[in-house]
Amino acid sequence: MELKYYIYCLADLALITTSLIYGVKLLKKRNYLLGGEWLVVTFSASNVMLNALTGEKLFFNIALFCDAFSRAVGVPVIAVVGMMAVTHRYKPSIGADIAYVVGGLAVTVVVWTADFMVAPKPYFYLVMWSLYSVYVAYIVKKLLNIGANLIAAGAMLALVSAQTIASIDDFYHIPGDDNHAVFYTLAMFVWAYQCVVFYYVYCALERAQKNELNLNRGSAFGGLERTPQ
Repeated sequence: MELKYYIYCLADLALITTSLIYGVKLLKKRNYLLGGEWLVVTFSASNVMLNALTGEKLFFNIALFCDAFSRAVGVPVIAVVGMMAVTHRYKPSIGADIAYVVGGLAVTVVVWTADFMVAPKPYFYLVMWSLYSVYVAYIVKKLLNIGANLIAAGAMLALVSAQTIASIDDFYHIPGDDNHAVFYTLAMFVWAYQCVVFYYVYCALERAQKNELNLNRGSAFGGLERTPQ
């Protein structure tokens, strides 16, 4: 086996590990949308590994469907809604969480199977990811506003690297990369990094939100104490 395939498997293992660990961490924070999307990535990457080890094409097809879900709605919609818990104080109900997932699956099936989506599908993926990148840029600004400069730099690196991967996927073929092993290796390392950094982005924004709430409560109680009797 060539060296690039060992690196390919290493990238896949990194993605499986990071998405699983940080997906579970997010579930423990009761963010079922964001944590669930990271576990979808775990499942996808696990099927990529099974395909690499067995050569069974079914596993790769399952991974491609999961990848379509993540690129079409999983990250651009579901993960964004999950992040809105710490950017806009928006926490949907369990019923709404289920509706987002079911709707996302329905959209993915249409994108994956409909004949009319064959030609526009790559552009659809790119537009959806670009909209997600705009939201990440907004997150970077919020991080800078609260003084989390290092985490903001990490998020910006994730934004640029993931947008680069999304922009060349389906549009540019790396010379000599006939089976896309090099591209998939880069993509999996980028996604693994993204799974890690956005957990810490989430935590930083969550802390800032709690500090703001405590400050507002303190101000309110202080105002009551100073109110003339």
